Amino acid sequence: MGKGLIIVESPAKVKTIGKFLNHKYDIKASMGHVRDLPQKSFGVDIEHNFKADYVIDPGKKKVISNLRKATQNADSIYLASDHDREGEAIAWHLVQVLANEIKDKPVHRIIFNEITQNAIQDAMQNPGIIDQRKVDSQQARRILDRIVGYNISPLLWKIITKNLSAGRVQSVALRIICEREEEIQKFVPKEYWNIEANLYKDNLPSFKAVLQHWKEEKIEISNKEQADEILSAIKDKEFTLSRIEESTKNIQPFPPFITSTLQQDAARLLNFSAKKTMQTAQRLYEGIDIGGETVGLITYMRTDSLRVSFQAINFCRKLISERFGKEKLHPTTRVYKNKTSAQDAHEAIRPTNPFKTPESIKQYLTREQLKLYTLIWQRFVATQMVPVHLKTKNLEITIGEAQFSANGSTIEEKGFLLAYPHSKVVLGENIDSRYSGGDVLLSKEIKSIQQFTKPPFRFSEAMLIKELESKGIGRPSTYASITNTILVRKYVTLKSKKFHPTELGVTVNKFLVSNFDEFFNVKFTAEMENSLDEVEYGKVEWQNLLQNYYDSMQRLIGKVNFKEAKENASEETDIKCDKCGSKMILKWGKRGQFLACSNYPECKNIKSFIKDENGNIKVVEPKKIKEKCPECEAELLLKEGRFGRFISCSNYPKCKFTKPFTLGIKCPECKSGEIIEKRNKNGRYFYSCTNYPECKFVTNYKPVALTCPSCGNYYLEERKTKKKDNFKKCPKCGKEIF
Repeated sequence: MGKGLIIVESPAKVKTIGKFLNHKYDIKASMGHVRDLPQKSFGVDIEHNFKADYVIDPGKKKVISNLRKATQNADSIYLASDHDREGEAIAWHLVQVLANEIKDKPVHRIIFNEITQNAIQDAMQNPGIIDQRKVDSQQARRILDRIVGYNISPLLWKIITKNLSAGRVQSVALRIICEREEEIQKFVPKEYWNIEANLYKDNLPSFKAVLQHWKEEKIEISNKEQADEILSAIKDKEFTLSRIEESTKNIQPFPPFITSTLQQDAARLLNFSAKKTMQTAQRLYEGIDIGGETVGLITYMRTDSLRVSFQAINFCRKLISERFGKEKLHPTTRVYKNKTSAQDAHEAIRPTNPFKTPESIKQYLTREQLKLYTLIWQRFVATQMVPVHLKTKNLEITIGEAQFSANGSTIEEKGFLLAYPHSKVVLGENIDSRYSGGDVLLSKEIKSIQQFTKPPFRFSEAMLIKELESKGIGRPSTYASITNTILVRKYVTLKSKKFHPTELGVTVNKFLVSNFDEFFNVKFTAEMENSLDEVEYGKVEWQNLLQNYYDSMQRLIGKVNFKEAKENASEETDIKCDKCGSKMILKWGKRGQFLACSNYPECKNIKSFIKDENGNIKVVEPKKIKEKCPECEAELLLKEGRFGRFISCSNYPKCKFTKPFTLGIKCPECKSGEIIEKRNKNGRYFYSCTNYPECKFVTNYKPVALTCPSCGNYYLEERKTKKKDNFKKCPKCGKEIF
């Protein structure tokens, strides 16, 4: 009699789950999705109720073949993909693909929030069925994204340039970044002044006080003259500590992590990208070998729920009592409320067993895994600890008609900071307890400080995710892919870890907002996310949702004025065409922007350019070389192409002679060819032989014609590492030259 077959998503789970079930089941991995919409065609039949033409992933043919054999030999099937929309869709697709092999065999859907023995065994004892509503919700999301990609992206190709794409959610994230950049560019700093005094009495420590009221009114000082007037008015007058108000304050711990807050804190504290955070969390969830026992260390990492099981809370409270003492345990169980938009399919992100402390499993984890696990463990344990208790003093100091104030706090009880020390507690001034009301104070210094209002901040990846979450855009499973996609498309760049829109991103956003504001705005996108949730809850019929979306999009596409849009996508300059005298305009091509004659197609003159720090355009002329064209005797030019630099005839297009640009260094492998500089499709340079494909020599390091002082090799390579700035290294003996 055959075994039951369990199909999971990833190979990492196979070994872990197998041990928990004493190898009584055959366990295979689907490696994620096994089929999807086709890559090179629309794949959706609009006329027949949005029927999807799913095709098997070409890279999964071997996987599917193995699954079919395993299904034939099994007496029952257990689908154990992740417990979310994507996981439910994977389970559904597996049933469709394996339909012939399954036949009349029982098919079960098992779900679990953590990969532990109890969770897996409980799931096997309580199997369910595929949730078709979740599948429909995932299908609706996938088809919506396909509708956008196949209807809007071609417009970008016609209006701007080839190989651009629009995304239903990613384009809104781009819009948020572009609009913030516009705010920053339009921002005009406003001057304001503060007046501060450094005060003390006798030998007591001094403290800083700030002017708050002048002549019994809240003060706003807008210029130096006003500040000097106040300083002059209080000069030589006596500071009196007129009032001390003491109070206490409790700071409560943060709730346990959800996907967005984990990504934010991992970025802030560990310098992890969202993608790195999710990859590391995935490994912790799927299972780590801890001294011969493979176990999932955290619960499922794609969640927006703050719910925690009572069993986990009880374990946490027991650990706090033993590790920190009963006095550090909060007297009542803390339970955190979800946002109304939370799907609540999973618990919050927590350790599966808090008694597996970071230090006890340190030796089994990589550096990144330990950092992230520690953060998750600390945050969860803190949730059941007593609050931080502060004792606060608010001082009011009077001098003439001016009233200053000073605030300071001391920590009376560290509370949850013992577990989670990353919470920011602002203490203010250190005010000695020996100060009392009525004290006459002396000033070490009293000064006015000029300041200016600051523009809005640019978004870091973590801040953008927080913004998206707060506006209801995207879901836990999509945050990392949203930020990654707009970077890959080169619509934004990261400078000092902050998002800056590129000129291409600004141009794309301008077109989308001008013509499709109805779709690519925050409010509509958030409402669409809610509609997809309602499909899952059975409140909305998914085909109706798609039909309304598709009809509205077609209506807007029909209104696009292509001539006007093309003009808006180009930018007029003051540079005159050297061939016909017309103005040159900035246009987009495969390799970025270029200057083109506005008199096209009568004049086809184009030029390369660069921009200086102020955005001024400088024409880049191709560099002339000493050689003459062997075919027409015209001058030869050194040009920059899609795949790197090359030599071309200046008489182009009449003469089409070209040849590779070499570095003048012979190939170290074949000795007959020379090394040339090339560029791959991602824009990165590499160096190969002119005799390719006969000679396969290739290197990522730029060769330079310098002799190695150690071994005499005829060339060196330029190198750069995180720890070492530019230096040269011999590829033969390894000698480093600085």
